[in-house]
Amino acid sequence: MKAIILSGGKGTRLRPLTYTGAKQLVPVANKPILWYGIESIVAAGITDIGIIISPETGEEVKAKTGDGDRFGAQITYILQDQPLGLAHAVKVAQPFLGDSPFVMYLGDNLVQSELDLFLDKFQANHLDALTLLCEVENPSAFGVAKVDAQGKVLQLIEKPSVPPSNLALVGVYLFSPAIHEAIAQIKPSARGELEITDAIQYLIDQQKNVDSFRLEGWWLDTGKKDDLLAANQIILDSCLDLTIEGEIDAPSKISGRAHIGSGSRILNSTIRGPVNIGKNCQIENCFIGPYTSIADESTLIDADIEHSVILKGAKVIGIHQRIVDSLVGERAQLKVAPQRPKALRFMIGDDSQIELI
Repeated sequence: MKAIILSGGKGTRLRPLTYTGAKQLVPVANKPILWYGIESIVAAGITDIGIIISPETGEEVKAKTGDGDRFGAQITYILQDQPLGLAHAVKVAQPFLGDSPFVMYLGDNLVQSELDLFLDKFQANHLDALTLLCEVENPSAFGVAKVDAQGKVLQLIEKPSVPPSNLALVGVYLFSPAIHEAIAQIKPSARGELEITDAIQYLIDQQKNVDSFRLEGWWLDTGKKDDLLAANQIILDSCLDLTIEGEIDAPSKISGRAHIGSGSRILNSTIRGPVNIGKNCQIENCFIGPYTSIADESTLIDADIEHSVILKGAKVIGIHQRIVDSLVGERAQLKVAPQRPKALRFMIGDDSQIELI
């Protein structure tokens, strides 16, 4: 069994952050989204992983993720030179996949469920395709499955105006080598892409064995700011333990679960968890409220922040009004003079500077 993870795309919904970086490398709880998928796949016993990259962000993905040693995996990078659809990505990866069954995992997804049960069902029933499904409130925004009472997939529709169900395709699939023949037979959709839904529908029409697996836990597509903040909150709630590796002075107070990375200094500040603070950060005269992640080498002085994500090397200085629901890019600088409004919201790209006067 092999796996491919899709880590291309332009990330338009997370701009301006993704003008300068891959959306799959935006951190959730100070770890790139892509790495959660790799760890989940390795935990299921699959260690031969291909990562589909784009020309725009591929080198950054390779530099940060490496050859797989840190995950106990072997990673092969596969260039998809144009964004021509998910099925096209599988087509590009065919030399890597060979005749092996495989997992396809969208790299900007976070899924609570372990993949073992998904994999067990695929293997035990000798399936040609197994789709992971989740009930959603707005199925028109997703690929949607129509299934029978036993969960067998009858039809897949991409973003239907009249959905046949509220079961969305999560973005995790298992395929036998039969999917390659299906992809060879389909044509580009109206948006010019080879759709994986069309390829699975071809398998269904050819009476191949296509089934579904209902996700019971949470699923998050982190393609937008609010989704990423929600993912940060859930990960901090479910995975964070109290770990103090940095320096905390006597006037500072920490309550709840917090991770303080090595080399970080907390001076005259209040930390109310769950909060994740990376390495070599300076936090001085601050209130850091729940569901905040602050990446390595960031500086916050005279600031009040909660439910936000601060990326590596950012500086937030002199803001006494509370910052909430915000995403601040790498090396961005945010400074404020006196007499501010009561609350501020930001989405700030890498290397930005904002000064409110």
